[in-house]
Amino acid sequence: MVDETSIFIGASRKPDDSYQRAEELLLRYGNRHGLVTGATGTGKTVSLQILAEGFSNAGVPVFCADIKGDLSGISMMGQAKDFLVKRAEQVKLDPYQFQEFPVIFWDLFGEQGHPVRATISEIGPLLLSRLMNLTEAQEGVMNIAFRIADEEGLLLLDLKDLQALLANIAERADELSSRYGNVTKPSVGAIQRTLLVLESQGAANFFGEPALRIADIMRTTRDGRGAISVLAADKLMMNPRLYATFLLWLMSELFEELPEVGDLDRPKLVFFFDEAHLLFEDAPKVLIDRVEQVVRLIRSRGVGVYFVTQNPLDIPEKVLAQLGNRVQHALRAYTPREQQAVRTAAETFRPNPDFDCATAITQLATGEALVSMLEDKGVPAMVQRTLIRPPSSRLGPITPDERRKIIAESPVAGQYDETVDRESAFEMLQKKAKEAQDAEAQAQQQNSGGSRWTIPGFDDVLGTGNRRPSNRQTVAEAAIKSVVRSVGSSVGRAIVRGILGSLARGR
Repeated sequence: MVDETSIFIGASRKPDDSYQRAEELLLRYGNRHGLVTGATGTGKTVSLQILAEGFSNAGVPVFCADIKGDLSGISMMGQAKDFLVKRAEQVKLDPYQFQEFPVIFWDLFGEQGHPVRATISEIGPLLLSRLMNLTEAQEGVMNIAFRIADEEGLLLLDLKDLQALLANIAERADELSSRYGNVTKPSVGAIQRTLLVLESQGAANFFGEPALRIADIMRTTRDGRGAISVLAADKLMMNPRLYATFLLWLMSELFEELPEVGDLDRPKLVFFFDEAHLLFEDAPKVLIDRVEQVVRLIRSRGVGVYFVTQNPLDIPEKVLAQLGNRVQHALRAYTPREQQAVRTAAETFRPNPDFDCATAITQLATGEALVSMLEDKGVPAMVQRTLIRPPSSRLGPITPDERRKIIAESPVAGQYDETVDRESAFEMLQKKAKEAQDAEAQAQQQNSGGSRWTIPGFDDVLGTGNRRPSNRQTVAEAAIKSVVRSVGSSVGRAIVRGILGSLARGR
């Protein structure tokens, strides 16, 4: 039915609901990106699962987020349930073979997979400002902070590095304002308070070293299958901005690290972005422009990006235009916005004279979709009403014991478990403050001369000797105490930013 140049999606139906033909995704167009949409419960996760299976069997590594935990079943052998066997017969999937797939589990919190980390420098000021929901003025201060870090050689690896740098900037506000524009202590303080909130939400787990190596999500097995990296995102979804920031950072890192390869027989990596609306929700225009740029250019690096979301209106038009392979599950059309979504979805397909696309979208059954893949010369195929094939792996989540076993046997086991805390901005600023304090103390001692007298049992009330009046601090002491007070708990390390940042990676 299919060959090694394509992925079997399902079987299209004639107007009388009889079998028409196999619907396939051509691997040579797998890097032309795609879109999987549909209302809750219509089968989007299964469509994602069978696409991931197909790419893996073709030797293409896959990265995807598991929002509900259901996708974890791809790591286990499927079972011959009646409704699955019946669907296999309907789409003429013969033989219907069950498989388990090579899976690497990841988790930003390190609970349901290997920890995933990136450094502050790698994330960069643009993404970090959006993650923290900063105002324009505060974003300006953040950009100045990264500029100072670049100029003064301060590595920003984790949250305490950024806290220390901000405290230093607050102490030097007058000096820096004359060089970079207005830097106010209230703006710095507001950023510091936001960082504390971010840390309390668990984001500190994400910032640090060892940072995720792109090579570890682009692995293949000895039998030539692509590894499927599954990000546990059920807890992560409690902080949707962090989820979107991480996935956009990862996509930009792929763009920066991978070389130009042009058109290939199959992609080098396929990236599934589930709950894609979170990336664009309330995003500033500059960020949307960056996403559109990355999506448009990353194709030449051999990477395919597939957005998975409920509503096609969730994707900006410029990005939507880049998505060549489409799987549209059922949509509801009760509200004006839902009706608009149906019309938008229908208009993006190449029409089929056998049925009205807009009407069909509202009538699709679970596990049924309108499918249009790119065919020869990259032209979109005529949309077809298609029964999606059943997966070869398990349908539904795995058990905690099964997950622990897979994590223990993972090819990256032990590589990311322990955080690394090397010298960076926090330690460097502490050292500078201590040196300034020692220099000032030495100067005071030299100037005192030691010739005047003191009253025993009292501080040097006359301003001489080695002691100074109580309740007074030097400028250096105040600075170092400010740094120490500003720093939260110690977290991991790592990094330097990618396309959305500006430092060169130093690994």
